[in-house]
Amino acid sequence: MAGSRQDGTPNPFRPDDPVLTAHLESVRAFGERLSEPIAVIDRQFNLVYANRPAHESPDCREVEAPAVKCHTAFVGQSDPCSTCPAQQVFNGLDFKQVIERLSPNAVTCGVVETFPLHSADGKLACVVQILKPRVGAGRFPTEAGERRSQESDHLGRLIGHSPAMRDLFEMIRLIADSQATALLQGESGTGKELVARTIHQLSGRRNQPFVVVDCGTLTETLLESELFGHLKGSFTGAHMSKKGLFQEADGGTIFLDEIADTSAHFQAKLLRVLQEGEVKPVGSGRSIKVNVRVVSATNKDLQGLIKTKAFREDLYYRLAVLPLALPPLRERREDIPLLVRHFVEASSKRHHKPARDVTTEALRALTDAPWPGNIRELEHLIERAVVTTSGPQLTRSHFFGSDSAHIASAETDLRSVARNATQQAERTRIEEALRQASGNRSRAARLLKVSRANLYNKLRAYQID
Repeated sequence: MAGSRQDGTPNPFRPDDPVLTAHLESVRAFGERLSEPIAVIDRQFNLVYANRPAHESPDCREVEAPAVKCHTAFVGQSDPCSTCPAQQVFNGLDFKQVIERLSPNAVTCGVVETFPLHSADGKLACVVQILKPRVGAGRFPTEAGERRSQESDHLGRLIGHSPAMRDLFEMIRLIADSQATALLQGESGTGKELVARTIHQLSGRRNQPFVVVDCGTLTETLLESELFGHLKGSFTGAHMSKKGLFQEADGGTIFLDEIADTSAHFQAKLLRVLQEGEVKPVGSGRSIKVNVRVVSATNKDLQGLIKTKAFREDLYYRLAVLPLALPPLRERREDIPLLVRHFVEASSKRHHKPARDVTTEALRALTDAPWPGNIRELEHLIERAVVTTSGPQLTRSHFFGSDSAHIASAETDLRSVARNATQQAERTRIEEALRQASGNRSRAARLLKVSRANLYNKLRAYQID
């Protein structure tokens, strides 16, 4: 892939770059399972990779030739397309804006979407292009294609039939068997741990441990000890040696939740683990090899934290080889009736309550609510209604109070009622967690799957002693 462009722009593509290599391995891993043609090109228009549907397209030429250009392979031109969308993305433009500006008669390879691949230094080195199937192109009976034809509303314990969730289901299926790290990004309550479990259950590691670590609930010292282990006497209170969770997860998957809440010192140590595939227990001079797939998650803007030096950029690219964005509930409202019925059934069974239907009016109100707490908020509200009400049906007043006229008057009123109901349910759940933890706030935070700081804020807000 050597050579230089006419404008002299240096090409950051380096086949020996570990981060870029991991990206390309992941693309190859699921590229051959797609029925859509996809290709990877660098800044010099060199075709770095093309999957089977791209190879076997009737318009594709000599894609096995060394340093073949994408415009030669897919359009049959000796020079680059004058309106190449991918090249404009390399120049810093947004792909959707590029497509909107293209003339209908513009000559291109038929690219319908692009995704960036960054090198270890954070530079845009390649782009993945999803191409439009050409006229006469074959459609291959790949495993992914067969699964799409049998799509249901469930993937493991994940539920949804909205376009956003179907896209997420497909991505989970594609990346499950990859060994690359995955980063789940989404608001609180969108189900990041459940997605991580689903990835694990669909992978070849399914019979090995799945270990969850809430990075936001442990101090830096405890987090390092928990993950990497420690030797007896290595610090005050270390009365015996202990294996770390990376060792406990050996052969399986470790899920690092709230990864953005870790310190710079810990991030440096985690980066070394990802680079070397080994951990060094606290107080030990010997490293231990581990075979663990890392899936991490955050509800924060890591790119913004990188700009303020609050998160290491090199660690971000190590963690985000396979980035997945989880949609908030307000962007997948068509899934709410499915979720409501599932939570009502599950909650009724768990609390030994008779099965109950949800009225159409209640379902409509639930679908229209804003849900700032996403699926977790919806689940808690439904559980509260199931436990605290009776009757053959669950009505709107069971969820949002008895003042139906006030609820129906305006969307802002509905939001207010939903927020009040959610706060009541949240307070009840916090008090229950404190009872289960015998008043230990750190344990209660782990039960609630929130950081200790978040729990302390809630305790002050609800004046819980």
